[in-house]
Amino acid sequence: MNNSEKILDEKKYNKLIVILSIAIPVVVAILFGVKIPNVEPLSFLPPIYATINGLTAIILVFALIAIKNKNLVLHENLMTTAIWCSAVFLVMYVAYHMTSDSTKFGGEGVIKYIYYFILITHILLSIIVIPFVLITYVRAITNNIEKHKKIAKITFPLWFYVAVTGVMVYIMISPYYV
Repeated sequence: MNNSEKILDEKKYNKLIVILSIAIPVVVAILFGVKIPNVEPLSFLPPIYATINGLTAIILVFALIAIKNKNLVLHENLMTTAIWCSAVFLVMYVAYHMTSDSTKFGGEGVIKYIYYFILITHILLSIIVIPFVLITYVRAITNNIEKHKKIAKITFPLWFYVAVTGVMVYIMISPYYV
C-alpha cells in the first residue's frame, strides 16, 4: 500500500473518530446525570472497574514490551484487549453511576487536594485520550506504521496515566463508599 492509499484508507475512519470522540464524553456526561429509579444500586462494580483499569495499565506495559521485542501479533492482541477493557470499564462506570449516588471524598488537608488533582486530571485526560487511541488504532490497522509510531508515543503515556489514576482514585475514595 503506497502513502496516498494509506491516507485515503485512514480518511475513511476520520468521521467515525470525530463522532466517537465527541459522542462518548457527551453520552457519558448525560448518562452520569440519569438515575434509574427502583433499581438496586450496582455497588459491587467500583472494585471491578478499578481492577479493569489496573489490568488495562498492565496490558499497555506488556504491549509496549511486545512491540519493543518486535512481537507484532502479541502487541496487536494486547492493544485490542486494552481497548476492550477500556470499553467494558466505561459501561460498568456508567451503569454504577446510573444506579448509585456519587460518593463524596471524605479526606481532609493535603490529601484532599491530591485526590482532586488526580481525579480532575484523570477525567480530563480520559476525554482527551479517546481520539488519540482511535487515531493510533486506525493508523495501525491501515498499516500506516510510521504515523502510528509517532502518535503511539503520545497515546501510550496518556492512556497509561488514565488507567493508573483510575485505580488511584478508586483506592482513595473506597473508604467513603456507603
